[in-house]
Amino acid sequence: MTRTMKFIHLAALTAAAAIFIGATQASAQSARNCGPRAAVVERLASGYGETRQSIGIGSNNQMIEVFASAETGSWTIIVTMATGVSCLVASGQSFETVAEALPPKGNDA
Repeated sequence: MTRTMKFIHLAALTAAAAIFIGATQASAQSARNCGPRAAVVERLASGYGETRQSIGIGSNNQMIEVFASAETGSWTIIVTMATGVSCLVASGQSFETVAEALPPKGNDA
């Protein structure tokens, strides 16, 4: 994986962590959006053809993962707590892997 792709995945994971933290501070996660990690991953694979595209560690040692399907473009972000329970954070369509160049140093764009 190139440095640019790592940067893009890190940015996506950071955004997912921010969304998750905001959602959990506002209200507790609904039980229907959470389950054992193995069951959640199996459902993403069998139901949507999604595989893990990136991974990172968020606050409180929570594992944040982005799953996506290259065929359908569907994507899902899950957060797994240390207890092994995974919760859906966000999902959508039109997933694409991009490789953008970093802006030159000194350019605040």
